[in-house]
Amino acid sequence: MAVQERYDTRPFGPDITAGTGVQLLILEALRRAVGLSTAGWLTGCVFAVATWVVLTVALRRSWPRSFGMASFGMANRVTLARTILVGGVTALVADSFERRTPVAVLVALAAVALILDAVDGQVARRTGTVTPLGARFDMEVDAFLILVLCVYLVLPLGPWVLCIGLMRYVFVAASWVWPWLSGALPHSMARKTVAALQGVVLVVAGAGVLPRPAAAVAVSGALALLVWSFGRDVGWLWRVRGLAGGPAAASGRDRAEEGLPAMSRRAGPDR
Repeated sequence: MAVQERYDTRPFGPDITAGTGVQLLILEALRRAVGLSTAGWLTGCVFAVATWVVLTVALRRSWPRSFGMASFGMANRVTLARTILVGGVTALVADSFERRTPVAVLVALAAVALILDAVDGQVARRTGTVTPLGARFDMEVDAFLILVLCVYLVLPLGPWVLCIGLMRYVFVAASWVWPWLSGALPHSMARKTVAALQGVVLVVAGAGVLPRPAAAVAVSGALALLVWSFGRDVGWLWRVRGLAGGPAAASGRDRAEEGLPAMSRRAGPDR
């Protein structure tokens, strides 16, 4: 057992550590280029350390299922790169509460993170490195990016925008109380489309290219679609909750995707 623990994350440690180092370099570059405030820099550092800790713990716990992987994997490296971009966005959003944020830089980082979300799953499938950990890693990065973008829009649009970013987390918390909510859902293109719209609408609204009333209408429309999508799936899970061997006993991975910005989701066998 001691030997196993010693080697649990050995193949992956350099990648995670390198990612943390790159994150700190990005923060320093932002500090020098756009004058990132102390609050923003510290927030970014906390994000970098938290990412390192969470990934290390997750890799240790998933080692039996990932045994045989020779390295962190190219797909996970793409997701890690997206995480670094999200860390930059997080620092800039924290900075926005003290001074005017360089919107172009924030939008560029968020947009690239969203675009790369369509890449890591493809890489995983083509390289044969699909893992449950990779899917979860990807989903959590997506969810956090959406939440951070919502926080950025609180000042111009109001705190109601947070409903978009928090809805997925509220659903997950509710599933701890009502296990039938963690049932698996059937494939739905409507669900994927609604999920994709969230990130796009939030980035456009954050870019300031729309008048404030138009941005509020666009974000309100995205929220309405998200509520509809969640409500439809909750209703379906309620109707089939008592079926023997039904979705109440399944993983519920599709529901965890709801409200995320990916153009195509990659849970389970896809990632």
